[in-house]
Amino acid sequence: MAPTPFPVPHATVPFWRTELHELDSHRSTPELPEKQDIIIIGAGFAGAALAHYLLKGTSVYKPSITILEAREACSGATGRNGGHLRPDIFNGAASRMKAHGLEVANQVAHFELENAKALTDLIKSASIDCDFKPVTSGPALKHVTYYGPEDAEKTSGVKGALALYTFPAAVIWPYKIVMHLLAAAVAAGVNLQTHTPVRAVSPVADSEGYWTLETTRGPVKAKRVVFATNGYTSGLLNEYTDAILPGRGTCARVVTTASAGPPPLPSCGIVSRSPNTMNNYWGTRPDGSFIVGGAASYRDKRELWHRNFDDNSLIEPAVPFFEQWASKNLVGWEKAEMKIENVWTGIMGYTSDDLPHVGAVPGKKGLYVCAGFIGHGMPNVLLSAKAVAKLLRDDTPLTESGVPACYETSSERLREAR
Repeated sequence: MAPTPFPVPHATVPFWRTELHELDSHRSTPELPEKQDIIIIGAGFAGAALAHYLLKGTSVYKPSITILEAREACSGATGRNGGHLRPDIFNGAASRMKAHGLEVANQVAHFELENAKALTDLIKSASIDCDFKPVTSGPALKHVTYYGPEDAEKTSGVKGALALYTFPAAVIWPYKIVMHLLAAAVAAGVNLQTHTPVRAVSPVADSEGYWTLETTRGPVKAKRVVFATNGYTSGLLNEYTDAILPGRGTCARVVTTASAGPPPLPSCGIVSRSPNTMNNYWGTRPDGSFIVGGAASYRDKRELWHRNFDDNSLIEPAVPFFEQWASKNLVGWEKAEMKIENVWTGIMGYTSDDLPHVGAVPGKKGLYVCAGFIGHGMPNVLLSAKAVAKLLRDDTPLTESGVPACYETSSERLREAR
């Protein structure tokens, strides 16, 4: 049996966590509250977005809310990703259509586009300082531009490119988005408790309907609990052991060291060398550096990533891959002087059917999940969290909130995962 996934201490430091917010290790109160209406486990994108939308409701119901975070705020997958907002409506749609049919693929594609628009609108309306830069990436159906073999390499800058699809996307600083949402939530009265790992949740609610959460700092009770725990979900909900699996990924920040650098790198993109290999992706930074992730070279070493939740060490085979990636893959970068400034790992939440789990935990009234975003949370989390918030606040069914029906967690999906 695989070990139970929990966040580990002393995690590698991603570039996104090199400028820490004042709430990074915040505790709103010295002690944990005894009881709360709602507890959110996880202070990443999903947890912060849940708090944001719970506070935005027009209902007279104003619940008491606590967010429990095992480590620092936004120290999980969102704080360790590739720094781009890119709906996956090409490779992802094709694989979903093959596995689940055209209708599911279409629902997910439209939902990811809506998420990208909603997050863009939020960043602009709230003036979130997160290095947001709209760019062109590949692809987005009616917004897509196709380049054939004669133009693909020249336009993309990728050696040997045979085809190129482009569409609107963006590069961002994800940590800053999450911390902006958390700061607003704390200012509105949400109790944020970092460095407070939850180790267990009572198997049933008590006679008053409260669930007991056992933390390293003592117990706390809540009528409703949301697991915004992504790859760590099965550590607290055993029924998700085969449904949401931790998977370790890696990224690096690369800087050019010569004053006369190589040709400009396209703002962001993804390189697929064959249908059977993992994609490698990149996103440029305002300072001229770039983030690269994927590192397909280590994927055959299954133990390095599958059910691996150790983000306090590097994936060593990936380091030389990052060092050589630009010179091997980009036109004009063969002699570029570069160095790796940051390398880190992070834990994603993969699912047995390649679809997130969102909604009420089957058979456990008062427990909810918003997790399993398959390494693709930025164009999925925001509106998923909004839907769960409406479910908690107003009992609005998920599908009435625009979430694809296939995302809703269910006994059937859990059974099929076993």
